[in-house]
Order: sequence, then C-alpha cells, then structure tokens
Amino acid sequence: MASKKNTKSQRADIPRKTVYRLSIYTRCLQRLKENGIKTVSSEALAGAAGVKSPQLRKDLTYFGQFGTRGLGYDVEQLIKMISDLLGTSHLQPVVLVGVGNLGRALLSYKGFAKEGFGIVAAFDVVTERQKDKRVTQSVYSMDELKSFVSRNNVRMAILCVPPQEAQEVVNELVEAGVTGVMNFAPTVLQVPDEVTVNNVNLAIELENLSYFVGH
Repeated sequence: MASKKNTKSQRADIPRKTVYRLSIYTRCLQRLKENGIKTVSSEALAGAAGVKSPQLRKDLTYFGQFGTRGLGYDVEQLIKMISDLLGTSHLQPVVLVGVGNLGRALLSYKGFAKEGFGIVAAFDVVTERQKDKRVTQSVYSMDELKSFVSRNNVRMAILCVPPQEAQEVVNELVEAGVTGVMNFAPTVLQVPDEVTVNNVNLAIELENLSYFVGH
C-alpha cells in the first residue's frame, strides 16, 4: 500500500511541463529500442528530444539517481520507469463524448493503443452518427454515460462537444468518477481541484504559430 501512496505523491509533485517532456523522452526512447539501441547518454537523448542535457538530467532526478557514468541510461529500464510514473504501462480506458467530425477522426485513430490508451466507448445525443467503417467502438446514448463510466472504472475522457454543452457534460463525467479530461471545446471548464483538464484549442495554437512565423 505504501508504494501506491508514494507513486501518487510523486506524480502530484512533478510540474506539468516536466510531465510533458517525459512523454517526449518516452517516444525518443521507443525509437531507440526499435533500432536495437540498449543504452543512451543524456546528451544524445536530450538532442533527440530537443532539450538541453541539464534539463533532461533535472527531469530524470524525479526517479532518483540511476544510470551508469560513461555508459548512460539503460533504454528499456528508463522506458519502464517513465511508463510506470505516467500510468501508461497498462492499457487505460478512455471514453469520448461527441461523435462529430473531430470525434470520429479520433475514434478511428489507431495510435492510442500503442501509447497505452484505449477508447472503449463513445457517447453522443445522436447514436446513429457512426458511419465511418474505421470506427469500431460502440456509440451510446448520453443517458448511458454516467453508468458506463462508473461501471467500467473509467478515469479519463475526451470531450468533443459544442462549447455550450461542455460544462454540463463535464459535470456528469466528474460525478461518475472521471478525474482527467482532454477538452477540445473552446471554453473554460469549471472542475474540482482534484480533476485535471487539458485544453486543446487549435485556433490558439495557430495564433501562437502565426506570431512566430511573422517574427
């Protein structure tokens, strides 16, 4: 039991930007593993991830002191340590709400399972929307959302609903036990402190990109 509590505390203490970089490191390490590379130096891994090596070493201090001077990090060991910390060492169930164009595109994407996530079901006010043959998940009525999430112990959700509906939907998700939401609706959601919302606003991202292109 103590180890589980420590893991929770460890996750809570890691800054969000560090968590983001850890995800990038994992993908770099996976590519190294696929190429048969067993060890990697901090300089090489930092270069592949697009960060400075002191930043990478600082990020990895959350795992304690490890690695061999002169040899670097064991690739498989580091993949496992990061995956365990991020909770992606086993397939995590995710529900998707809103099966419009974006929702269908996300449902048909096969890369989630490779990264440790499985969209187990989708929900929409119009269940007959499922026309894309690439979509294999069942589309349920919104009336079934809370019971499905609670019954299947789902903790994460993807929100692809119109902005005027987003708050009501996220309230239902939180009441059912969801503690992590990826929100594609262009609106700010009010959630309890223990719930994490990652907002994905493509217009804002393009605005940021426009600034750097212009300068």
